[in-house]
Amino acid sequence: MSRVQSIERAFAVLSALGDGPSGVTTIAGRAQLPKSTVVRLLRALQAEDAVEQSPIDGRYRLGPRVVTLAAGLAASPSLLAVARPSLTSLAAETGEAAGLSIPDGRDVHYVEQVDTLNPVSIRDWTGTRVPMHAVSSGQVFLAHASSSVVEAYLGGGLARLTPRTIVDADALRERLRAVQLAGYSWVHDEFAEGISSVAAGIADASGEVVAALHVHGPSYRFPPPGRDADVGRLVATTAARIARTLRQAAG
Repeated sequence: MSRVQSIERAFAVLSALGDGPSGVTTIAGRAQLPKSTVVRLLRALQAEDAVEQSPIDGRYRLGPRVVTLAAGLAASPSLLAVARPSLTSLAAETGEAAGLSIPDGRDVHYVEQVDTLNPVSIRDWTGTRVPMHAVSSGQVFLAHASSSVVEAYLGGGLARLTPRTIVDADALRERLRAVQLAGYSWVHDEFAEGISSVAAGIADASGEVVAALHVHGPSYRFPPPGRDADVGRLVATTAARIARTLRQAAG
């Protein structure tokens, strides 16, 4: 196999993982490559931190090196490296999956997730993009954006993903004001029925919110009854700690 062909096939594998974590068979089908070739490429990419394998279900996903480059967050230490310990602690404390996202146009791009061993859990959303108005992370980004950015977003229309998705401009403006006051955002069944999530922003040295920390879980158990505010404050405090660490490292 020529060097150019190897590079082309490696990019085909990476592209196949762009829709989220997958097994070897699925990757091979998307990339239109033999499974044996995919296995070999995955091993080489894993050695370069371009992909990583979940110890829970064995599926592969884009690794921190690729995600950091794609996100434009190549500062040292990277956001992903700084955030990972906090994600792990947050997932353990809440019993639900904790993740990290960045803004990507009108979408939220999920770039990291730490799962729990709970047998009933949320799928790994790493690598996927979803409309900002329908998820807690996106509402955090919009709440900290300028009024012109918010109005431009509203001008593009608000797609309804579930019966509870906010599709009225005034209702979304009101939600964003509440997020500004609370310092975190909760959504319940607004992106997908049966999923609730809470998020808080991570600001850079200039105060711009460049990423969001979130926790999500099945709506029937998350948040625990009467714990909405407690969990929200926990996520906000953790996000602030990540931001502080990033500023200290850059300083």
